[in-house]
Amino acid sequence: MTTAHAPHPNHEHRHGAGCGHVAVPHDGHVDYVHDGHLHQAHDDHTDECEPTGHTPHSGHAHQHGEGCGHVAVPHDGHVDYVHDGHRHAEHDGHWDDH
Repeated sequence: MTTAHAPHPNHEHRHGAGCGHVAVPHDGHVDYVHDGHLHQAHDDHTDECEPTGHTPHSGHAHQHGEGCGHVAVPHDGHVDYVHDGHRHAEHDGHWDDH
């Protein structure tokens, strides 16, 4: 699974600790939930940070949903859940790692 470099144009806000957006650990960096998608601080700008590819999380018996105890990350028309330091996304009856 890879994440493409996709700069977010005209993004004035600087994400970081205490910026007011949900922080999501991801692939060695931190994303921030903003305007229904994920942002990653990159050099002097902000990138959209969405994974490409399909990486099923095997052996995941927990069912995420409202009240499950994990941080919900609404973005791109669905909801992911922060679990064990990464995001889980429901996909065709199983959970993918993002």
